[in-house]
Amino acid sequence: MPDTHAVTNQVPPLRDHNPATSPVLIEALIREGGEWGLDEVTELGAIAGGDTARRWGDLAERNRPVLHTYDRYGHRIDEIEYDPAYHELMRTAISHGLHAAPWADDRPGAHIVRAAKMGVWTPEPGHVCPISMTYAVVPALRHNPELAAIYEPLLASREYDP
Repeated sequence: MPDTHAVTNQVPPLRDHNPATSPVLIEALIREGGEWGLDEVTELGAIAGGDTARRWGDLAERNRPVLHTYDRYGHRIDEIEYDPAYHELMRTAISHGLHAAPWADDRPGAHIVRAAKMGVWTPEPGHVCPISMTYAVVPALRHNPELAAIYEPLLASREYDP
């Protein structure tokens, strides 16, 4: 379809932008002890700023989760169906340790590196909720060492298990 007019009042699409290359972010990582994580943050920033992650975010937002309470035979199942793009977002976030890396990595600045990764990675905000809740539960679990011993290694896994 031909253009009907020239669009002059919109900013152009931001293509292949890596938010991790911000001088402010780099300076903060170095200053706060996270220099060792610069490559990891930059890698995630490149993914976040690419068209693929942007597309995943658009699809996950457009195709909201669907609750299925019963199967076709009337049995209670309580399953939630997610768009495959949501799973790609989760897989990427978990493989990069956004959910628990500082709890498994005792290097100085581990929480700063995780914070920088969170800052560059949010193509779609809905999947960040379970990522953040997983990160936040570890200190609570540590109040019960027996539970922490069981669940912390599972929570820290970088393998996404939908």
